[in-house]
Amino acid sequence: MNDIGVVETKYLPLSEMGVEEIVLESGLTFGPITIAYETYGTLNEQANNAILICHALSGDAHAAGYHERIGHKEGWWHNAIGPGKAFDTEKYFVVCSNVLGGCQGTTGPSSSDPKTGKPYGIRFPVITIGDMVQVQSYLMKHLGISRWLAVAGGSMGGMQALEWTLKYPDNVHAALVIASTGRLSPQSIAFNAVGRNAIISDPNWCNGDYYGKAIPEKGLAIARMIGHITYLSEDSMERKFGRKLQNKEAFSFDFSTEFAVESYLHYQGQKFVERFDANTYLYVTKAMDYFDVASKYGKGSLKRALSHIKARMLLLSFSSDWLFPPSQTQELVDALMANHKDVTYFDIPSSYGHDAFLLEVEKETAIIQRFLEASHRLWKEGK
Repeated sequence: MNDIGVVETKYLPLSEMGVEEIVLESGLTFGPITIAYETYGTLNEQANNAILICHALSGDAHAAGYHERIGHKEGWWHNAIGPGKAFDTEKYFVVCSNVLGGCQGTTGPSSSDPKTGKPYGIRFPVITIGDMVQVQSYLMKHLGISRWLAVAGGSMGGMQALEWTLKYPDNVHAALVIASTGRLSPQSIAFNAVGRNAIISDPNWCNGDYYGKAIPEKGLAIARMIGHITYLSEDSMERKFGRKLQNKEAFSFDFSTEFAVESYLHYQGQKFVERFDANTYLYVTKAMDYFDVASKYGKGSLKRALSHIKARMLLLSFSSDWLFPPSQTQELVDALMANHKDVTYFDIPSSYGHDAFLLEVEKETAIIQRFLEASHRLWKEGK
């Protein structure tokens, strides 16, 4: 199976499209905005083979291929995108962009405010999943696409895919909502709140104005450690770590890092600090907290909200995911079926927890390939 090879991140200032500002769901106007994005494959003459990939909280526009050279910085969904893979770039034109509020090229709190010449920090406006999707709609127009063959994503990416089907129902032929939900549960909001408090409580956070100074490294690392626990499962942690000690044979009877699982979480926290912005973590988790399609589109009724969907729907959940458990996906499926929508659902057995959507690519591939092939055929048949 071949890889895409070396790819390059591109940048689109919306001002080039005559868009100086957008109206956010908060009612505020904001601009200018630049979008970072990558594309894989070729858009066909009919422009009916385009797929938008939406990333999760810690992702970015670099979904596949390599930066600079083969083997350098592999894309976050590299095993799923490429020739012969789940999202086959010999058939489809695949697009991935960094979300509004991100820190990997799209305008976010670490971006420079043209009015001051300094990073926005917490002067950046609070955003929503809907705001992220609105920005993606401008990229769609820029690329000459009037309708996506499919919008796909896992976790927060699945929220964006679902939002697309509701915000722009005529612009999405199919959607793949993977390991995701129609609203964040109180438990998930609680985990996000603890992570944000860890960042805000770090003395180096400086009310968001830490750029060019010492960063809130400890707070962000702790936030990542907390979040990372929710991405795993009890079975996977038992199998991978158990109660093994790290590089020692007996307890040290102090508060040093002793267990292998502790060492792993510290490593994950430190790696995250090296590539992610603390303020972006605040803004993106808050956007996830606000996500509730029943409230936004159905006056509290999920069935009423999903009645607006026109797209074919594929929903995938994973048996051991306790962050966005299968029961939350089942709620979406039930509401779609109650509306007689075209919906396919698989709950995939896995011990990996929430991270399964990134790790169980082999199990996902055949399902996704069949769904996309059927969706493309139906579009060409005018169905």
